[in-house]
Amino acid sequence: MKPLPSAGGNGRDARIERLHASRTRDSEAKTARALEAVSDLLSSGRRISVAQVAREASVSTWFIYNQPKVHDAVRAGMTTQREQALRGRSAPGTQPASPAALQTELALAREEIKDLKRERDRLRERVRLSLGAEIEEVDRNRLVERVQQLERENADLRSQLPAARDQLNALKGRLQEAEDELVAARAGLRRAMRSVPPR
Repeated sequence: MKPLPSAGGNGRDARIERLHASRTRDSEAKTARALEAVSDLLSSGRRISVAQVAREASVSTWFIYNQPKVHDAVRAGMTTQREQALRGRSAPGTQPASPAALQTELALAREEIKDLKRERDRLRERVRLSLGAEIEEVDRNRLVERVQQLERENADLRSQLPAARDQLNALKGRLQEAEDELVAARAGLRRAMRSVPPR
C-alpha cells in the first residue's frame, strides 16, 4: 500500500496566506485609527504630534513613520494647526490671550518639545536594535534605503525643534506681557478705588 502524498506544503502555504491577510487587516485597522485620531485632534483643537496620535490610536510611533499615508496626515494636521494659530494671532480686533490661556499654550508647547525629544531617542534606539537584527536578512540596497529614510526622519525631527523652541520663547514673551498688563490694570484699579470719595 502506497503512502498518501504529503499535504504539508499546501498547508504551509495556506498558513502563510492567512498570516499575510491577518497582518494586512491589522495594518488597515491601525491606519484607520490613526487617521481618525488626527481628525479628532484637529477638530477638538488639541495639539497634533506623532506621539499624541500614536497614543490616541494605540499604535506605535514606528508605525506612523512607516505608513506614508498616516505620516502625511499627521504632518498636514500639524501644518494646519500652525496656520490657524498664526491667523488667530494676526487677526485684527482679536482680544489678547489671557494669562491662563498663555500658560496652557506654553505648557502644550513644552510637552510637544519633550515628545519630540523622546521620539528622537526612541527612534535612535529602534534604529540601533533593528539594524543589528535585520542586517543579515536585508540586502544592501534595501538597507541603504532604510538608513536614508531614518536619516530623513531624524532630520525632520531636528528641523521641528528650533520652531518649537521659537514658539516657546514667543509664548514666554507674550505671557510676560500679559502678566505686566495684568499688574498694571490691578494697580490702576486700586488707584481708581482710592480716588473715589467716601460716602
